[in-house]
Amino acid sequence: MKRKQTAESLLEGYRGLDLTDEKGLLCGRILADLGAEIIKIEPPQGDPVRKFGPFYRDIPHPEHSLYWLAYNVNKKGITLNIETRDGQELFLRLVKKADFVLESFSAGYLERLGLGYPKLSEVNPHLVVTSITPFGHSGPYQDHKASDITLMAMGGFMYMIGEPERAPLRISFDQAYLHAASEAAVATLVALYYRGISGEGQHIDVSAQASLITSTVNAIPFWQLNQVILGRAGCYRIGLTATRQRQLWECKDGYVIFYIAGGAFGAKSNAALVDWLDSEGLADDFVKGIDWDSFDMATVTQEVQDHLEKLAGSLFKRYTTTELYEQAIKRGLVLCPVSTPKEIVENPQLKARDYWVKVRHDELGQSFSYPGPFVKYLTSPRPYHRAPLIGEHNKEIYQGELGLSEEQLVTLKQAGVI
Repeated sequence: MKRKQTAESLLEGYRGLDLTDEKGLLCGRILADLGAEIIKIEPPQGDPVRKFGPFYRDIPHPEHSLYWLAYNVNKKGITLNIETRDGQELFLRLVKKADFVLESFSAGYLERLGLGYPKLSEVNPHLVVTSITPFGHSGPYQDHKASDITLMAMGGFMYMIGEPERAPLRISFDQAYLHAASEAAVATLVALYYRGISGEGQHIDVSAQASLITSTVNAIPFWQLNQVILGRAGCYRIGLTATRQRQLWECKDGYVIFYIAGGAFGAKSNAALVDWLDSEGLADDFVKGIDWDSFDMATVTQEVQDHLEKLAGSLFKRYTTTELYEQAIKRGLVLCPVSTPKEIVENPQLKARDYWVKVRHDELGQSFSYPGPFVKYLTSPRPYHRAPLIGEHNKEIYQGELGLSEEQLVTLKQAGVI
């Protein structure tokens, strides 16, 4: 596909075919936000994800799934049964004009249909195919199915969440496949960049389990380097020093994140905290006498750590999250509020960047606010359109692009192909 010399968005002129279910819908959404034309391909009866709740006004309906609407905004939609011969032929015609294909079928499914990467790359040598599965297309778990809690547990993420004396926890809303889809979007971008240099397409194999391991941050290196297993610590940070350090602090109307750090990074912030404590009559001789430039968190005792936290905790409870954040900026403290959903929606920074986008749903008779793209285009904002209805763009794609007649569309629909 020919690209514009001057594009208004990063992926303008690129086309992707999205065959994913909940494992990869966010991947297509991210690439659509970056300007790619994403064509969501679903079975003639509609994608099973359309049955995911919650639903608009709590009425189950394939066009009212808020889950579907959220992850398919900005996409076009067609129906196609790729398990039929005619469906496979139509899909291969679409592949010829595509830059990438996103899929999340079980390992080997597309190969059994004759639509595996070797066949697709034969049709389009420049094609990038991104596959998203629970455990990848190789290894002893390649054929295993997995739920969100399975991946959270086997990816190590759950082990890090919760209180030390209690069992591991998971985030209440399914997160595992969102991590996988995000990693898949990045990998697809890298592959497209490589294709721009080499002209070669490639097959990307994304494991949801592996994508979650990166979220454990320093836990794996701690084991590999020191044979130390970082456990659950609740609102504290552990492992970096011999002490546990509070990170989550209660204030008047919520919570803030703050911790007492050592070295050059923490010296300025800690000194500012002592000045603030002193101005409020909370600083004692001990804390005022600390030389923060030489303060070593690696050797500080838990007794000293607890004393510092007691003073800071008394200060924070006097203020709201907003007041603490404003004071932190003014004084030079490394501190931030823990935002509620309401506060995120009303956040002045996001509003100033026009992050929230109004999307009209004529069939529902109203507009909804959607999270916008993480990239802001300075030339002109990209228009947002709602998620596609079932088969909404069949005529545009099959008749307008592939040249099928109205009679052929009727026949294909009667045969269960589209």
